[in-house]
Amino acid sequence: MAQIKQRVPPLEYDRSTSADRCVRKFLRYFRRGFDDQKYFDWERGYKIAAHQQFYEVLNHDSFAKLLKGRKYLETAAAATRIESKTNLLFSFEKMAFRDAVRETAGAKIFSEGLFDLLYGEGDEKFKFGRWCDAIGSLPRKQTRVLTHPVVTVFPFIADPKRHIFLKPNVTRRAAEGYGYEFHYNSRPSWEVYSGLLSFARLLKRDLKTLHPKDMIDIQSFIWVLGSDEYP
Repeated sequence: MAQIKQRVPPLEYDRSTSADRCVRKFLRYFRRGFDDQKYFDWERGYKIAAHQQFYEVLNHDSFAKLLKGRKYLETAAAATRIESKTNLLFSFEKMAFRDAVRETAGAKIFSEGLFDLLYGEGDEKFKFGRWCDAIGSLPRKQTRVLTHPVVTVFPFIADPKRHIFLKPNVTRRAAEGYGYEFHYNSRPSWEVYSGLLSFARLLKRDLKTLHPKDMIDIQSFIWVLGSDEYP
């Protein structure tokens, strides 16, 4: 005899602080929180797919082999191709990055810098600083390449357990609405990024009943709070 599947009620959130109002907004769109199928379809699915593709193509061993063979253009092209399947960067940011790594010199800077950030040894603060310097030294044709989205999108795709994506205006609105003091500067730096990581840790703690899996869930929560797509 077939079992009758019971309907699972939506999650409830009734407290009244600014942070709780933000959670209620998220649940208004995704009633089952991070386990909602609509949430996966709208927010998580394409991001986790990009991460899985990155891991298949540019995991530590594959990435190291490409660098050893000086296949910088191939490495940068793979990263560009993976990112292009997401909507995380604006079109002008995508174009600026593609132009910056189109030639070997730029592709080398990017590839070595990203490998060092993801797989190199040492303090995260200094590695992130070197990564910002690397992006800042990429060739520029028209639009500048050194932006928070460009700096954070590749580590976010590569390692969403550890890294998060920074969309400046959305993040600032989300932090303000949540009641978190986010110290922002338009120039990418560890100071700004570490502030976002602190915000992410706070959210992970506050959202523990929703069971966020990684920074993809945290970044998606921030996006829902601050984006015009979710009024």
